[in-house]
Amino acid sequence: MSKKKKESAEFRFYELSNDKPALVLIGDKWKQIYGENINNMHFHNLFEIGYCHYGAGDLVIEEEHYRFAKQMVSCIPANFLHVTRSDTEVIAYWEWIYINPAEILKDCGKTPQEIRAVLEAVNDRAFFVHAQENPVLAALVRAVFDEMRHKGEHHLECVRGMVYALVFEIARFNNKEVNRTLIRNGSLQLERAIEYVDANYPNAFRIADLAEVCHMSETHFRRIFQEKMNMTPVEYVNFVRIRKACELIDKTDISMEEVAGKVGFVTPSTFNRNFRRIVGTSPYQWKKRPDSHERKLAEYKISALKGW
Repeated sequence: MSKKKKESAEFRFYELSNDKPALVLIGDKWKQIYGENINNMHFHNLFEIGYCHYGAGDLVIEEEHYRFAKQMVSCIPANFLHVTRSDTEVIAYWEWIYINPAEILKDCGKTPQEIRAVLEAVNDRAFFVHAQENPVLAALVRAVFDEMRHKGEHHLECVRGMVYALVFEIARFNNKEVNRTLIRNGSLQLERAIEYVDANYPNAFRIADLAEVCHMSETHFRRIFQEKMNMTPVEYVNFVRIRKACELIDKTDISMEEVAGKVGFVTPSTFNRNFRRIVGTSPYQWKKRPDSHERKLAEYKISALKGW
């Protein structure tokens, strides 16, 4: 049997000047029909932040497909495959910021452990949001464009402060992504229970405790939770514990028995059973896997191009 032919992907390399905190691509050049004569996805060596001023089309980030429109912001870490395609014959206007988060945080005064935690949050995932979903992020991005467009006094120093704030806003947004998604899905009245689980997942507690913090009877709480979350409270608690277990497995070398105990499972067998049910593989197989986006990159034939 012949090997499956690899799809093509482009590596677009960008260089940052030593005196500049970011590479900012602005102006009329970026008013165009995106994706014309481009059949492959690409990835960068830097973190990409895009802002759509107008236009419509599709943004594909790895396996996720989004519709883009006016006032939408994309945040895509290095090595994530993506492509932007305008609707047929529709001109779109995007502008872009490219940064190296590790370089921005190098002299920020935080401990190495704190910096590592921020970088892990920043690079954890790519996301695409409307400005209304994160007005702080959108305002910072637009402010960077304005500074680089007008180049007023101390504009580089202002941009340096703004991209520093951008890094922390992206980290904060990623850290809250699960709760934000649940709240957007109509679960605002359950927010106290969600926060309680996030703070107490290593400990033993009852569903009645979650109902109490939401000021509901346990029966009513279980019904509302199932209705809003499409899962039972117990299933959600196990989901959070397994998500935390994945983080521990990735960041430490402790035994699986210790991981199970640290995330609130009384026995390794219960931990293993829930891990396999939620993740689809065993904890040991999860530990051996390559990073997901790096594994996807390995499926492509890579060609290197210098960025725009």
